[in-house]
Amino acid sequence: MTTLRHFKIQALILLLPVLFIACSSSRDASQVDSYQAQRQAQLEDVKAGRFDGGKMWTFDYPPKEYFKEAYGFDLTDEWLKHVRMSSLRFATYCSASFVSADGLVMTNHHCGRDAVTEVSKEGEDLPNVGYAAYTLEQERQVPGLFVEQLNEIRDVTPEIHAAMDMATTDERKIAVRDSLTALIEKTVGEETGMRCQVVSFFNGGKFSAYIYKRFEDVRLVFSPELELGFFGGDPDNFTYPRYTLDCNFFRVYGEDGKPLKTDYYFPFSDEGALPDMPVFVTGNPGSTSRLSTVAQLEYQRDVYFPYITRLLDDRVEVMNKYVEMHPEVKDEMQNDIFSMMNSQKALRGQYEGLLNDVLMARRRDFDRQFRSSVNADPVLKAKYGKVWDQIAQDRALLRSVIKEYYLLRPGGLGVSSALSKAHQLVAMAQEFMKPEEEMNENLRGKDPVQTMNMAISAGVDMDMDLMTLEKQLALSRDMLGASDPFVTTGLKSRTPAQAADALLKNSVVTDSVKLDALISKGPEGILNSDDPLIEMAIIARPRFENASEVLQSVQARDEVNRALLGRAQFEVYGTDIPPDATFTLRLADGVVKGYEYNGTIAPPITTYFGLYNRHYSHIGRDEWDLPDVWKNPPEEFDLSTPLNFVSTNDIIGGNSGSPVINKEREVVGLVFDGNIESLPGEFIFAEDLGNRTVSVHSEAMVESIKWIYKIDRLAYELENGKMPE
Repeated sequence: MTTLRHFKIQALILLLPVLFIACSSSRDASQVDSYQAQRQAQLEDVKAGRFDGGKMWTFDYPPKEYFKEAYGFDLTDEWLKHVRMSSLRFATYCSASFVSADGLVMTNHHCGRDAVTEVSKEGEDLPNVGYAAYTLEQERQVPGLFVEQLNEIRDVTPEIHAAMDMATTDERKIAVRDSLTALIEKTVGEETGMRCQVVSFFNGGKFSAYIYKRFEDVRLVFSPELELGFFGGDPDNFTYPRYTLDCNFFRVYGEDGKPLKTDYYFPFSDEGALPDMPVFVTGNPGSTSRLSTVAQLEYQRDVYFPYITRLLDDRVEVMNKYVEMHPEVKDEMQNDIFSMMNSQKALRGQYEGLLNDVLMARRRDFDRQFRSSVNADPVLKAKYGKVWDQIAQDRALLRSVIKEYYLLRPGGLGVSSALSKAHQLVAMAQEFMKPEEEMNENLRGKDPVQTMNMAISAGVDMDMDLMTLEKQLALSRDMLGASDPFVTTGLKSRTPAQAADALLKNSVVTDSVKLDALISKGPEGILNSDDPLIEMAIIARPRFENASEVLQSVQARDEVNRALLGRAQFEVYGTDIPPDATFTLRLADGVVKGYEYNGTIAPPITTYFGLYNRHYSHIGRDEWDLPDVWKNPPEEFDLSTPLNFVSTNDIIGGNSGSPVINKEREVVGLVFDGNIESLPGEFIFAEDLGNRTVSVHSEAMVESIKWIYKIDRLAYELENGKMPE
């Protein structure tokens, strides 16, 4: 119970630090030093966990002994083949699976959102209101959409390593690797009649040829409304407990134009996920950085993440303000805003993980153990012993130039369109000023004025660019410094908002008549212009090019050093530690399990009761609104039906749409998210600190399809593994 007395005590506590500071002495300072020393000693004692490198097991090297030890069942070749052939890669960004003998495909609502937009007809609003095909004839083909099935895996490590080892320079090693990779993909593709992708594992420590069968006739069967597929919006994104029906169903059709018949699929379980049940995620995690050295992680923490999180914060703010100013573009920009906010939250969580001194201490301990194992073996030390120092030296070099690379870019996210056009003008003008033999071959022999007129058009979206340029100027000032020439040329003692307004109003690149007049003066006239945006581009260009050259040289060395590090890891640990994610098929084990958070306990499973509680607790908020059909559900609809659940499986972006299966290879859920605690999973898997996968429960999908949407044939297919006769 909160009383006035409680507030008075709380206020006094808040004042105590001020009182202590006012009376501080050298003894207080020594106490702080003592605490810091104790904390450092504690961190020195932190040890890496057995599975800090994760549980994203490849199908090349399945952990059969570990599965037997942990779950008491044999990971047979037949089990693995059925799981591999039932799993799918959804386009180039998500995962999926076959869930019936008639080619029914399950993935996430957020994975299928673009496809739903693609099949919408004039006057329809399917991304928002959803779609249901009540007959086969109503299933709509999605132009350009495909899914891929991994049919075969071949180890091609020996030939690639042998060729790379013969090369004498870093650049040559990379070139040899790339050319041989392309040759293998072409040769195997022609041999099999399927698509071949050579995949690098352990940063080049191992190579496999993955042979895919691609299905290109994919049709939409069912998509719930946006309110259900993205219930909770961005506030609930990467959180748990959760109440979201994030599912879509498609169907693959064969070359005969009929639903594909397949023996490889995951039937739906009768009971779905249960607390403490062992469950397995089979999907395509996109990328992780778990083999990164501590020097690389510290660089990301100190340099990259402060920049990228600020950039994304700025961009999301600009896009939302733009939609407020122009409501007519809300639907058009909706998916882009969702995507940007998703990245914003994900990267913020990764950054916070790198700031967590316990997680970093675990990574340091692994680095020490790994390096000690290498140095203890004379052969390994000779091959790999210098890699850590070389990577650290390159990080120090990058720190000296990377801000100029980030902030003086000629284009890309967060760069003003007007300033980008000024960069383009300057780049072409400088190129035309060179002797013809040194000029870019695409410009040789061409008329400068005519070429620039054709390449560069005037005009920008002033509302969007004004906000973008303001943010760009502020970020440049804060990271390059107020006295930097690029910054002073742009700001001229004005605020970023004032400067952006003046720059856009007075620049030639926003006025077609003025731009034509400037271009008519030729390259020399452009480079001598007093247009402030052009002056800024002239200042930025050589500094950006220098930074780019340094970055490219580091990247070339990094490719080789990362490959050496990967080989070293494979030689020391074998397949006990899975390789970093590569957007290829992986098998991740775990159990359905809640966790402690916010001073309480998250339940392993939520129900539809929670959906309605969330809705009525946030009346008037779009994020938790419900369609009318959901506000008055039929009597048969069971509100106690499980809706979402969490498990200890190891996932990352790209796993969206992955099936969650039991030992019997039955669907018990559908992965759609990780919780906030999972975001540091980019560089460390910490199940003990609450890293959890969030999934839609299989019963939730069947219950809603049967009673809310009343798609009887789809409900039958999910319950029986085949279409009704």
